[in-house]
Amino acid sequence: MPIFVRESQPGFRPVVPVLLVAAAFLASVWFAPSTSLAQSVGLPTPRLLTTIPMGGPQGSHVDITISGENLDGADELLFSDRRISATRKLDSLGKPVPNQYTVNIAADCPVGLYEAHLMTRLGISSSRVFSVGTLPEVTQTQPNTSLATAKELQVNSVCNAVVTVRAADHYVFEARKGQRIAVDCASRGIDSKLEAVLVIADATGRDLLVERRMGAIDFAVPEDGRYVIKVHELTYQGGPAYYYRLTLRELPPDVPLVRHPSTNGVSSYSWPPVGLAAKPATFEREPNNDRAAAQKISLPCELAGSFFPADDSDIFEFEAKKGEEWWVEIASERLGLPTDPSAFVEVVTGSGAEEKVTEVVEFTDIPSPVKVSSNGYAYDGPPYNAGSPDFLGKLVIPQDGVYRLHLTDLFGGTRNDPRNVYRLVIRKAQPDFAVVAWPLHMELRNGDRAALSKPLALRRGATVAMEVVAFRRDGFDGDIDLVMEGLPEGVSAQGLKIPAGKNRGLLLVSASATAVRSVAFASITAKGKVQGEPVSHPCRVATVAWPIPDSWGEIPAPRLSADVPVSVGGIDTAPITIAPSAGRVIEAKVGEKLTIAYTQTRRSEFSGASAPLRPVGAGFESAPTLEVPLTADGSQVVIDLAALKLPPGDHQLAFVGYAVAKYRHEPEQIDLAKLAQQQAEKDVANLAEEAKRLAGDAAALEALAVKQKAAAAALAATNEQFKRATETAQPRDIVDILVTEPISVRIQPTESK
Repeated sequence: MPIFVRESQPGFRPVVPVLLVAAAFLASVWFAPSTSLAQSVGLPTPRLLTTIPMGGPQGSHVDITISGENLDGADELLFSDRRISATRKLDSLGKPVPNQYTVNIAADCPVGLYEAHLMTRLGISSSRVFSVGTLPEVTQTQPNTSLATAKELQVNSVCNAVVTVRAADHYVFEARKGQRIAVDCASRGIDSKLEAVLVIADATGRDLLVERRMGAIDFAVPEDGRYVIKVHELTYQGGPAYYYRLTLRELPPDVPLVRHPSTNGVSSYSWPPVGLAAKPATFEREPNNDRAAAQKISLPCELAGSFFPADDSDIFEFEAKKGEEWWVEIASERLGLPTDPSAFVEVVTGSGAEEKVTEVVEFTDIPSPVKVSSNGYAYDGPPYNAGSPDFLGKLVIPQDGVYRLHLTDLFGGTRNDPRNVYRLVIRKAQPDFAVVAWPLHMELRNGDRAALSKPLALRRGATVAMEVVAFRRDGFDGDIDLVMEGLPEGVSAQGLKIPAGKNRGLLLVSASATAVRSVAFASITAKGKVQGEPVSHPCRVATVAWPIPDSWGEIPAPRLSADVPVSVGGIDTAPITIAPSAGRVIEAKVGEKLTIAYTQTRRSEFSGASAPLRPVGAGFESAPTLEVPLTADGSQVVIDLAALKLPPGDHQLAFVGYAVAKYRHEPEQIDLAKLAQQQAEKDVANLAEEAKRLAGDAAALEALAVKQKAAAAALAATNEQFKRATETAQPRDIVDILVTEPISVRIQPTESK
């Protein structure tokens, strides 16, 4: 089963601000302006894309180099476990080396995957996976695309590398006859774009074993000698986004091959059900692939099996009584496996030659609770799919008798791997729920094909929305309330509940206009009542492993995150803040018409005269839109509570839409560059005056000329920096998602006459 080991890093962490103008000016050159600024949807957010190397062993210090988008003013590198920390790497003069950190991994840090985030000018970045292991590690830095340049590897070691474009990376190792050697290449499971092809060859480069499906190679060494490992991308792509961790290990004869830890797909948020044992009570027994050999079980039942060999079909037989209701659930794809389980149940009548079977029910995929992208490429919905090829369904027994459940892996004829396992549960109803969240994506009129990670890096005065969807198990149909805690100072969150029978809610996170630069690791909790008893579950957050500006040409790769960092950049402000004029709580009586006034604080120019914002919040779906004038300071909406038929109580409401903002990137750099330019001009002028005073002193003038040349070069550099800062800060049209600050509409019952 894929593992994502981590320990949340709780609590608030203040971040030291840039104190000196000069320091801020110098910091601005650490990272060149990102090409991502050309994107048309979403204001720039920081994204950490690579760390080289991608991990290290327990109890070690690892020097890493990072890269990413919009990492201006980067300073602190943070991890999802306090046992991993980082410091800036310093040069011989004690100054920070651009893009380089020393990561310190404690000896007691568990093996697994962790999230790495970078605190930047704009706030916390998206994460990149960082691996912690037990084996010694090396990093491949020189070309190794031939036998002559192959890198020597020691057995029981890990190599961090980036695959070469249009070539195969070569490695060599020594092995003895009879050794069992495992070669594993971690790539997609650690956020890489690499679809790795692994080859083991003899000393001359002749291929012996090939693995083209991103699996591992279990190699029985035929004779003493030197062997070659080749790694290339399936379509021979390469470059920084195609990194990998190559593990070379010796294994004892009968020990299972355990793969490198891998991130979890979004669908895994709904597994396991509460109370499921770590180990199954029953195991599948082969042969059980035809009716005559059906494996007999009794209900309730929890068992494990595998879709092996290829085209395997497992049949289980049980007795049941008329009217009984059983819930049947399987997990295989949600365990991180490339499977697509399907099942049907039939009732058996008669026996021997007189036996007849009638299908009762068929179980197929778990649908996504909300609409997703229609084809995985076009962007007409979020790239996150909370559904699964696994199944969950209800079996109602129509008559006393014998029943058979036929279980198979659709397209299983193309797979022949004993590691494609499953867990099957047949139980009485155990109503419950699970939730997963992701940053809100909006379907725009002109289309939005981007699939981008959106860290909770808040601008001052901004409200951002997270979409939360629910998986309802075994008939649970109640309300689900959403709570977010552990936020930085100046940041608040309001959950818009998932109402009974629905699958979608929102979580709104707001930063005040005076919030200071800070970061905290928060938690999201979903709360409900199951059979009258309060129940709460943690809410996982999904992200995109790699930003994709146009998903027509590349399939997004969403996954679950291990933590929920929330930050305030403290420098940038939201283009507009739309806040309720009368505060966060508005009172009304049942059946009244309610007028809600909003105040707009505009900090940017916009294209267009107004922005229509639709209502969000349970019970407000059919309320009027809020028309926000983009050149005025206020707006209002009238809501007829009688038409909405809202009962007494507190009801959360917000409005969501979008507008095209004239965004300026780092406008403060213009002032910083101007100050540096003025100082350089002053230095040049002062040296010119000094030259006049030294007229006739040839030796002094010669020494002064060196200073004048340096001052002139410094002036030219500041002139160029001022030009670049001015160009970077030119307004550009970017679609910004607008979210009003949430309010609570407190409806009082009408007074009885």
